[in-house]
Amino acid sequence: MGIVKISDQMHENLRIASGALSRSINAQAEHWLRIGLLAETNPDLNYSELCQLLLRGDTGGGPLRLSPLSREALHDA
Repeated sequence: MGIVKISDQMHENLRIASGALSRSINAQAEHWLRIGLLAETNPDLNYSELCQLLLRGDTGGGPLRLSPLSREALHDA
């Protein structure tokens, strides 16, 4: 575990989002990091499809899938 420095504005955004979504600030930051990593490695998938990957556990418990997954593969699984 390490320390990540973020801007005051991003911390405020995290605080607001975490309160609205009943997550801790750290949990909200991790969620955004996961979604961002999945979005960068799967640019053809939309937010809902990325959340489906997370909900189905397709990202595993460890490092997230870094190889792109096609939209067809997502819906066929």
